[in-house]
Amino acid sequence: MRDVVRQELVARQLDEQIAGRFPVGRRLRVLDVGMGRGTQALRLARAGHEVTGLERDPEMIEAARRTLAGEPEGIRERMRIMEGDGRDTGVHFRPGSFDVVLCHGVLMYVAEPDPVLAGLARMLAQGGLLSLVVRNGDALAMRPGLYGDWAGALAAFETTAYRNRSGSDVRADRRAALTATLAGIGAPLHTWYGVGIFTDTAPEGAALPADMETLLAVEERAGRTDPYRGIAALLHLCGVRG
Repeated sequence: MRDVVRQELVARQLDEQIAGRFPVGRRLRVLDVGMGRGTQALRLARAGHEVTGLERDPEMIEAARRTLAGEPEGIRERMRIMEGDGRDTGVHFRPGSFDVVLCHGVLMYVAEPDPVLAGLARMLAQGGLLSLVVRNGDALAMRPGLYGDWAGALAAFETTAYRNRSGSDVRADRRAALTATLAGIGAPLHTWYGVGIFTDTAPEGAALPADMETLLAVEERAGRTDPYRGIAALLHLCGVRG
């Protein structure tokens, strides 16, 4: 359930930003860095955009290719899957090659994110949109606190490091720091959303509720409303290339 909610919320927020920046019907050049199974990349290809997905995990690449193989020819022709990661953008692509660059759920695995972000910003054409989904470093105490792990919650106030559900030691990002970074690389923050305010602690394998649309409406409203969005598990930040 968490993943379904996250993907749907990010899709709605991304569509809102694209609609506000580009003419209706324009075929955009999209780069999805760390595309995973290709959920957002494939959705944008279905919408008529030219999409390049960059991924380094062979299992994820294979899963994305299997899904793409089942799509109509026109969609298959609009989506390209490449092996690589955010550090490789300058090797594969020329500066200004894309209208939209996605980097969702990737920065938490990057020890030094600033060079990666600078590379992503260079890929954007003038007025292009940079879409980042990151773990919210200002709210790391929320998850252990809601689980009743009081020692873990107390420790989370002092760090941006955490262990994710798969057992990997990763890192979170604070919104103020990312805002400063985006300004410094020429893609200042345009708007931001919270993702996963009420569903972050849903159990693994939780079924979708019968009133899924109501759940999504609540999460969507909270994700753009203070103070709720500030305590979300994830942040969706949208910068614009100046």
